[in-house]
Amino acid sequence: MSLDLAFDDAQQAIHDAVSQLCRDQSSDAVVKAASDRFPSRLWKAMAELGVLALATPDGDGGASELVAAVEALGRAVFPGPLTGSICAAQLLPPREREAVTSGAAIVSLGCPPLLAWAPEADLFIEIEGEHAHLARPRGAIERVATLGGEPWGRLELARTAALGDARRALALHDTALAAYLAAAANRLVEDTAEHARTRKQFGRAIGEFQAVAHPLADAWVQLSGAATLARAAAFQLDRAGGEPSLPAVCAASAAARLSAARAALGAAHVCHQVFGAIGITLEGPVFHISRRIRQLASHPCGDTPARDAVLAAFGS
Repeated sequence: MSLDLAFDDAQQAIHDAVSQLCRDQSSDAVVKAASDRFPSRLWKAMAELGVLALATPDGDGGASELVAAVEALGRAVFPGPLTGSICAAQLLPPREREAVTSGAAIVSLGCPPLLAWAPEADLFIEIEGEHAHLARPRGAIERVATLGGEPWGRLELARTAALGDARRALALHDTALAAYLAAAANRLVEDTAEHARTRKQFGRAIGEFQAVAHPLADAWVQLSGAATLARAAAFQLDRAGGEPSLPAVCAASAAARLSAARAALGAAHVCHQVFGAIGITLEGPVFHISRRIRQLASHPCGDTPARDAVLAAFGS
């Protein structure tokens, strides 16, 4: 029996609402400008839709509803600490969780000394293996420039409270990241296919040449598989029956993340070959997409036995 991973009516409504927000407020110009300053108004508008509260005790829906929202955000290359906030919302106590899910507080989550969004953050969560700790900076935060324009920071953390087992939160993080990467890279492939349809060489559209068309088709197939794995991981998360099922859930989400990262990076390589030099200019049509893909694909977020096992299976 096959598994139907198509969005139901409620999930499609979430996807459509988030897509509409992105069309109205998250243009390519806004996304490009976000590399220089945090888009606080846009971030709060997204949070007001309830996206960050999904799959928490305070929100409606679960992991599948979250993936429906994140696919729309990925297609728009929505800026900000999205997956870190999603993970943090699963770990934090009610008061801090509400601050994050409402967009009032920015969270930096990961393994020191380098943490994404640290210079902008109000809350810090340190991930160590399968456990998480609320923490505060010890001393100044050294700002670190990144390829994708995200503000990272080098710092030391002093733990202030244990947040417990982080496995489910990390699985949701990986699933959301997989959905985002696959959607963003699909947008990149579609934009590149349109460029190949209209750009002419030797009197023909370059998309008519097999050396252009076939790699784009291959990229699309791999991204479709990665998107399916993300939805399947969300399906497993929603039906997980407690701690005994966590290893399988963590493995599924880690596989989805790794598949999406590999497919998205491969797609970015193919698409830049098609665009040529214009594809790697800041003012060009697609560099803001590929730099975001490369940034997110390289994000560390703790190491768990499940992720280590999947990495070994992938041959990494």
